[in-house]
Amino acid sequence: MSSTKKKKKDLTPLMRQYHDIKEEHEGAILLFRVGDFYETFANDAELVSEELGITLTKRNNGSDQTPLAGFPYHALDTYLPKLVKKGHRVAVCEQVENPSDAKKAGRKIVSREVTEITTPGVTMSEKLLEHKRNNYAAAVYWEGKTAGVAFSDVSTGEFALSQITRRQLSDLLQSVTPSELLLPQNLKNNVPEELLDYNLTFIEDWVYEGEYGYNLLTDHFETHSLKGFGVEKQEIAHTAAGALMHYLQETQKASLGHIKRLQSFENKEYMALDGSTKRNLELTTTIQEGQSEGTLISILDDTATAMGGRLLRKWIMRPLKRMRPIRERLNAVEALHVNHDVREQLRKELGQVGDLERLISRICVGRANARDLEKLKRSLAQVPRIKMQFNQLEEPLLNDILDRLKLLVEVQERIGKAIVEDPPASVRDGGIFEDGFNEELDELRDIARNGKNYISEIKDELAAETGINSLKIGYNKVYGYYIEVTNTHTEKVPDHFIRKQTLVNSERYITPELKEVEEKILSSEERSKTLEYELFEELRLYVADFAEEVQQIAQALAELDCLQSFAEVAYRNNYCKPAIADDQVIDITKGRHPVVEKTLPPGDPFIPNDIHLENEDEQILIITGPNMAGKSIILRQTGLIVLLAQIGCFVPAEQAHIGLVDKIFTRVGASDNLAAGESTFLVEMNEAANILNNATRNSLILLDEVGRGTSTFDGLSIAWSLAEYLHNQPSVAAKTLFATHYHELNELENMYDHIVNYNVSVKEHDDKVIFLRKLVRGGADHSYGIQVADMAGLPSIVIERAKEILGNLESHSLDVTDRNGTLEEGARKKKEAVKKAAREMEKQEQITQPSLFQTQIDPNLEMLIDKLEASDPNRMTPIESLMLVSELKKLVEKRK
Repeated sequence: MSSTKKKKKDLTPLMRQYHDIKEEHEGAILLFRVGDFYETFANDAELVSEELGITLTKRNNGSDQTPLAGFPYHALDTYLPKLVKKGHRVAVCEQVENPSDAKKAGRKIVSREVTEITTPGVTMSEKLLEHKRNNYAAAVYWEGKTAGVAFSDVSTGEFALSQITRRQLSDLLQSVTPSELLLPQNLKNNVPEELLDYNLTFIEDWVYEGEYGYNLLTDHFETHSLKGFGVEKQEIAHTAAGALMHYLQETQKASLGHIKRLQSFENKEYMALDGSTKRNLELTTTIQEGQSEGTLISILDDTATAMGGRLLRKWIMRPLKRMRPIRERLNAVEALHVNHDVREQLRKELGQVGDLERLISRICVGRANARDLEKLKRSLAQVPRIKMQFNQLEEPLLNDILDRLKLLVEVQERIGKAIVEDPPASVRDGGIFEDGFNEELDELRDIARNGKNYISEIKDELAAETGINSLKIGYNKVYGYYIEVTNTHTEKVPDHFIRKQTLVNSERYITPELKEVEEKILSSEERSKTLEYELFEELRLYVADFAEEVQQIAQALAELDCLQSFAEVAYRNNYCKPAIADDQVIDITKGRHPVVEKTLPPGDPFIPNDIHLENEDEQILIITGPNMAGKSIILRQTGLIVLLAQIGCFVPAEQAHIGLVDKIFTRVGASDNLAAGESTFLVEMNEAANILNNATRNSLILLDEVGRGTSTFDGLSIAWSLAEYLHNQPSVAAKTLFATHYHELNELENMYDHIVNYNVSVKEHDDKVIFLRKLVRGGADHSYGIQVADMAGLPSIVIERAKEILGNLESHSLDVTDRNGTLEEGARKKKEAVKKAAREMEKQEQITQPSLFQTQIDPNLEMLIDKLEASDPNRMTPIESLMLVSELKKLVEKRK
């Protein structure tokens, strides 16, 4: 006998049952129903005790003491969400029979089964779901350079797949943002780095083998193939989708009939947004705190329904690339924008609509109660009122939405006749149905309410029938209800009376009819509850048959809600309708940052700016100016305006012409990835490499301070070369905004036809800098770094010394070239100027600043002088001259 079998033999029957069920659900916390409690044992108990802060006790388990932790069954909705939010999978094991039935059958313990497994990505619990955010579980599988991805929100019935290149996997997952990611078991110890941040669950390898996944999909959708969904040839994606469907079936333990369609998620339909761009533009979360406040979605989301809020998030993360659907959205928004009264009434009507997607999902999987059916009825009742609000607006997209809004009158009437106006939350305690809905239920209710009166009526009927006026009906626990007749009248007793007991002065009888009435009276309340539950299940299944129609209504209402939200935001914030064209021009007049303008204090208006980009003229804008002048805001607002236009929304500008872009790239800010061993500069270069390797002529690139993460020489060289590459390589000659502190890059305007200089202007007053936040033509030659440092509160002695050093440097010509001479002559003069300035700085330090600097020669400065002396002006290129200047600046920064 094995040790495992021997150990199980020593366990109590209850614990043997627990271990058998636990073995089937390894990796999940098992909540084991015992009477009025959910109990956990052993390792689960220790984990639950720690995570929930509940008491850990011990249970006598035959030969040993087992750790035990539990909570009352009615607290499940409190504790289950806490465990799942911490990333745990939780299996709920219920008693599936009445203890009395188990006893009658001679079993020592009741039957138990896992009825639901809740995971971070698979749940129907309202306490775990955010109303305006999808909760996706996703599965990934790849072979070679091809990857398959499937994702589903079981709470709404959405199920989609996509077959892409392995390189595109990370970007697609960032668009979906799954709460749980499924991978094959064989990757458990070799998970790719880009997937490590997800909540991972590993599925048995056999699920990914052969035709299992394909057959699982065709079985679920009841089709012979997947041709009807347009995904027949996506074999790698089939495997991922099959693994996901397997997981959903294993966890839900219920019908997934609300998953009606297999959608093909085509990335080619949408603008490509990589992770850096989504983060830097702060579309749904802020860079610093990861909050939704202060993001684009916080400005755009004025939706009135949960479905609309979820769809809006998808639209923001997946801008369109084709002109026709963009224009259709914009025209629909315009119609709602100008018809203010219609929009206001429409918003009120939409506000009365419940979450149809999740309502019908709960109904289909058997997790709904009567209140859900009542909410569904009330929501469907809003549809004709909503249609009345905009059926006079002649716009193709609105007309399409109008056609998809079916009334489903029969469903409303069926629920309305059945369910009381304010039903209870439980479906097993009765009180759900209207009087008159079911004859048998009415009778049982009547008996339960009027049992004594009913018996009295039977007594009177029997007395009249037999002529025995003294006939009585009594009750005891042995015989139940009985008829008592005195000996004087026994000869009048009918033949169908059955004698049960003889007393001194009377006889007691029963009749089949009386026993039937007795059973009804004694069990009427329980039978009434049981019958109501059966009737509710019948009604639920009837409504579930309309799941696809309800989902179509929900999708149409969600689209309408997004469009009215765009119109409302445009109306409140003075946005304009952009002109969309299939050309290479972006022309924005008085553009604004949609988020920043809303966060400024009163009396501090946002300063709008114009932007003009086109591939054949002003392709690359080199934008210089001091810190805090607003360069980054101009870059971000340009990206956001283009994105807003291509999701079909009005834009914060006086006027805008947007030539369609296929991708938006950003390289903004400084960050690192120390966990992966990546410095700030390496992260910066990774992002730059991604841009150069994936941009096209139709892209928009936003670059902020490229090269600042390394030495001045290296950084300036990279920035210069990168700008040249974007200008000279036709395949990646994208429209580009390039913000920089390298004023030397202004020279590029003189060298290349499609590079233009701009700067964010400032004014100096009393040695203070005043930011005008206005983008103007021409390059800046001063960064005002010392003034900004002063504003930051650096000690005055440091500020004054910095001014002295800067004065020494600026007293000599440090131009890259001599405008009046040759390039070689300019380089020679530069070398002499730098050497002279450096020596004068050293002399000044020795005389005037003994308290701040060492009196001996600075070794770094000496190295620079040696390098200058070793250089040959006749052989130096302009970029080498720039590198020398930058290294001197780096030295100055070190000495601050």
